[in-house]
Amino acid sequence: MCEVLEKLRAWGCDLDGALERFLGDEELYKSCLPMVAEDESFDGLKEALAEDERKKAFDCAHTLKGVFANMGITPMFDTVEKIVEPLRAGINDGLMPVYEELSREREHLRSIIRIEGE
Repeated sequence: MCEVLEKLRAWGCDLDGALERFLGDEELYKSCLPMVAEDESFDGLKEALAEDERKKAFDCAHTLKGVFANMGITPMFDTVEKIVEPLRAGINDGLMPVYEELSREREHLRSIIRIEGE
């Protein structure tokens, strides 16, 4: 297993489940990681939370939740779920600090992905 996948596993990602969904194709999985890290839903979520656009925020957060679930990126899934569920109930209060946590995790994911390019 390559260093990127080892780092993801050490971070708590469900690589076994993700690779099963990718039919064991590690290269295909790795090629999708940059798309996850650069998903436009991150920016959309930040803007929607700041502007209290709850429907848009929910849609962006729910999209990210699905992406993280399919990719087995459990730490980010767990964090975005803390945004999705309050938004599902129509609550936006106090979610920006959770978004900031998600943003830090995004940077961590980017740092793992960069290993491949070195």
